[in-house]
Amino acid sequence: MRKSHLKPLAAVTGALALAATLSACGGSSAASDEKIVTVYSADGLKGENGDGWYDKVFKDFEKKTGIKVEYVEGGSGEMVQRALREKSNTQADVLVTLPPFIQQADTKGLLTAYEPAGSDQVDGADKASDSKWTSVVNNYFGFVYNKKELKTAPTTWDELTDGKYKEKIQYSTPGVAGDGTAVLIKAMHDFGGKEPAMEYLKKLQANNVGPSASTGKLAPKVDKGELLVANGDVQMNFAQSKDMPNLGIWFPAKAGSEPTTFALPYAAGLVNKAPHSANGKKLLDFMLSEQAQKDVSEVGGGFSARKDVEATDANAIALSKLMNGVEVFEPDWSEIGANLDGYVDAWKTATGS
Repeated sequence: MRKSHLKPLAAVTGALALAATLSACGGSSAASDEKIVTVYSADGLKGENGDGWYDKVFKDFEKKTGIKVEYVEGGSGEMVQRALREKSNTQADVLVTLPPFIQQADTKGLLTAYEPAGSDQVDGADKASDSKWTSVVNNYFGFVYNKKELKTAPTTWDELTDGKYKEKIQYSTPGVAGDGTAVLIKAMHDFGGKEPAMEYLKKLQANNVGPSASTGKLAPKVDKGELLVANGDVQMNFAQSKDMPNLGIWFPAKAGSEPTTFALPYAAGLVNKAPHSANGKKLLDFMLSEQAQKDVSEVGGGFSARKDVEATDANAIALSKLMNGVEVFEPDWSEIGANLDGYVDAWKTATGS
């Protein structure tokens, strides 16, 4: 896996799939004594069959501490917006989103500083300098294809505009879904800026099925052959492939160039004025514990956020092989966050969405 230091433009968001009801009451002393912790999270880490990283971590955490995890799932942007609406009556204790939405949550005053145990082993680029958030699972943006219908994976963006992909391509909605906004980030990097990226996405629209609020719902359609290609991310799609035999992961390249991707970590922060702040801190500590981080690849199909945890399980080996030869660039998240609305508006104009 080779690294480049090119800085692209654009952003990341998430999909809506709320999966729990809450009983927490914001801020009261009675609530602070409750043996619960409420997590608002981007989708991808909870298994469809109860076998994901969150499933194991939450079960082990409750067994160890007696603290029950109340879980609410949606897109990164939706989770930030929900927490923002509840700012005067905070419900969540821990917020987990993809970038740049964890940074956005911080700028909106939704996070408070806390340095979880083990965060000293997280690379500086994967955590906030003021301890407002830290990555708990590393991840990379990618695409999926149907291995049964396509004997070999596509290699370039241009291939996707071919007539054989008519109504067989779908990507989640930028500005709504985290991985959908990541399509903009990668396209603007690969094509060299906003204008050429929008020109390409306008052309691709002829084959695009249409908007999707949830990235996670696209992989099953690809596995069944309803779609040939869709966007996703390595961790989520690798985990899904256990039950979806026709799902393959690939990374588009500009014609004549190497395939590229960028880190898209799950970043967690303690919510400001959380009703169960002490429990939130305990859960963040637990997420970054050595055992939980060893489980990231073996159970969750992702990459450990801690540099001192070296996974050697079969999944870790397969993931390393998958990333071999893929150029990893580093987005300028500050620039992306500042210009996100403009990039999404440009995409809407280009595609008529």
